[in-house]
Amino acid sequence: MTETEQLALSDRLNQHCLCTTLDRKRLEDAVGRAVDDPEFNVEHLESRPNLLSNVLVFLSSDELANMQGIVDAIEAVARLPFYQRTVLAWAPESAQSDFGPVGAFMGYDFHLDSSGPKLIEVNTNAGGAFINALLASAQKACCSEMERGLIAMQAEDFDTQALNVFTAEWRLQRDTDQPRRVAIIDDQPEEQYLYPEFILVQQLLRNHDIDAVIGDASALKYKAGKLTLDGEEIDFVYNRLTDFSLVESQHAALAAAYKDDAVVVTPNPRNHAIYAAKRNLTLLSDQTWLKSAGLPDGVRTKLAGIPKTTLVTPENVEAMWAERKNLFFKPLSGHGGKAVYRGDKLTRRVWADIVAGGYVAQAFAAPGQRMIKLDGAPVQRKMDIRLYTYSGQILLTAARLYQGQTTNFRTPGGGFAPVFVI
Repeated sequence: MTETEQLALSDRLNQHCLCTTLDRKRLEDAVGRAVDDPEFNVEHLESRPNLLSNVLVFLSSDELANMQGIVDAIEAVARLPFYQRTVLAWAPESAQSDFGPVGAFMGYDFHLDSSGPKLIEVNTNAGGAFINALLASAQKACCSEMERGLIAMQAEDFDTQALNVFTAEWRLQRDTDQPRRVAIIDDQPEEQYLYPEFILVQQLLRNHDIDAVIGDASALKYKAGKLTLDGEEIDFVYNRLTDFSLVESQHAALAAAYKDDAVVVTPNPRNHAIYAAKRNLTLLSDQTWLKSAGLPDGVRTKLAGIPKTTLVTPENVEAMWAERKNLFFKPLSGHGGKAVYRGDKLTRRVWADIVAGGYVAQAFAAPGQRMIKLDGAPVQRKMDIRLYTYSGQILLTAARLYQGQTTNFRTPGGGFAPVFVI
């Protein structure tokens, strides 16, 4: 099948395959194998009705290869001392030390349009990988053509890959085989929408003889060179905080322990500064800067898949306002689509906040489209594709279906969806 035929087929299936492929009974069985909690499915999955979509998303192998190429190019640039010096110059003090870890479960988010995949964002604490692994294992083929591909997709051993990520991050900073106790840390973790994933991570680690706890960052204590939670020493933190630089007061204990190399933290402030700070996209999408940095043509060509991104400054605000209908505005310190604005929806009040500083403007890249069946009728949903990676290698590919400006897990029929590569 040619590249054009693959693209045509994946697009046609996304528009016309309305079959329900999620097998709820198979999902319950997968949950049962993952956690020893008979109430998990009802309490944590069914109680979140828009977390999991009932459909697959189709992607051509060439589109996936193009996405991997963009990831490869970013990884190559991120290793360059000149690039690191540039981005660390606008990073906080907490990002300046390099203890070794490269960041567990990176997320590269793409939109698909007629000219190919467009990388819209990089995340260092991308959520959903463990939930999506369960979701992928609970799919059923709606036609014979899908059967073989589903078998291959479900045979992938995500748990082994995930465990290898944690042990690799540990060994990059420590000289023992594995940590004694891992803390999965967030603010008020039980209130987080993706709290079910924390339980999945905890159980995976415990299944491999690594003690694991889930904790609130504000409950951590640091004294005499030891980080503790509820009186127990913690030597490894799987960090799900959105305070990427660990500068908020309630994270002082974790920040101090990290600074003193008293705990392994992944992802950590340096990982975010090197890979995911939104201002970095102003360099990665600037072909003139990339050429001046001496990057080869092949790398620059791949990075052309990043929409042009520009820092909003007093000098360019008038031009930005005039061009706003073709732009998306994102806060430098934002996350999860908060305070993100599509230019053609801007009010003067919001524009005043943007002009005040701390925003980038990104050329608008339209999301892909997926038709689904809702209450017996076909409806359209936007979609993006997320590559979960470690050290540039894809661990899992997933999609998110939604309405509105950004993904929100509030859309009927939306949520995470497995990706079927053609």
